[in-house]
Amino acid sequence: MIKDTHAMPETRSWREIPQEVRPRAMSREGRRRLAMRVVRATLGFLAVGAAAWGAWEMAAVLRDNPDSMPSAAKSDRVRSLVLVTDGVLDQHWLARTLAIPQDATLMGLDLNRLRLRVLADAQVSSAAIARNFPDRLTVRISERSPVARLMAQAAGGAPTMLLVSRDGVAFAGTGFDPEMVATLPWLDGVRLARSGGSFVPIGGMRAVSDLLAAAKLEAENLYRTWQVISMARLESDGEIEVRTRDGMTVVFGTREDYLRQIARLDLLVDESTDPTRPLREVNLALGSQVPVAYGKAAPALSEAPAGAAPAPAPSPSGPIIAFPAFSSLRADSHREL
Repeated sequence: MIKDTHAMPETRSWREIPQEVRPRAMSREGRRRLAMRVVRATLGFLAVGAAAWGAWEMAAVLRDNPDSMPSAAKSDRVRSLVLVTDGVLDQHWLARTLAIPQDATLMGLDLNRLRLRVLADAQVSSAAIARNFPDRLTVRISERSPVARLMAQAAGGAPTMLLVSRDGVAFAGTGFDPEMVATLPWLDGVRLARSGGSFVPIGGMRAVSDLLAAAKLEAENLYRTWQVISMARLESDGEIEVRTRDGMTVVFGTREDYLRQIARLDLLVDESTDPTRPLREVNLALGSQVPVAYGKAAPALSEAPAGAAPAPAPSPSGPIIAFPAFSSLRADSHREL
């Protein structure tokens, strides 16, 4: 028997019936209150801006025209020195460098002259000085960081150790940790020249700094053995010579990526496991063809700074180790040569 099934109609709600409802218009009183709120907010912003602008203008006038400042404010002595730096210099250095008399007033200071005193220390690369009323002087400086060290000796004077920054500026160095300074390699094959009261920047230091940074970042075990960096052939041949503490000489070329050369050196050092036949000379400046020379075990170099002429370049008459040519080298793939 077949029974017909009749579908019951869907139950619908009055909410599903489309209705056109116009939003209730804002009353006149509501529009007035909204307009007043907007006006009050605008006036508040304008008042704050005017107060800030007036304070800035007043500070500028007092800074540029001290005569317009009240006499009572002019008599306030400098009671506080504030140093803001990205390096190691401290408050004692600042007080010694500025040498401000005890009875000096804030408005009586010549800021340009004080700034020149700060910049006279070559360790400071930039400086800005500002008055902070009523009695505080704020000095903001940026410092140079050393990447190497050298010995300098004036005519008739005693040898003095100087630090050298990435931009080639040599400076005495104040406040640095002696243990950190002792890890810096010595520079050789450079001559310092004076211009006025400071040294002329050493040319080619950016190339040397890039090599040192790459070695320290990618092969710190090698970097820790580097004792002397010779720049004698940098300008003429584009070569940087490194002498290690265990008596090995390595030549790097500036025309090829340092990471490739450091990777080749790391591989050579790892494979040189015979203590009776250590590596003595490696020339990495010739690309994938690397001349090397072996020798007998020798005592490590002394810690004294290099004063003698640079050691001779690695001789190409020794064995030549060929590395496969490659177009790219990842920083963490020294073993893929």
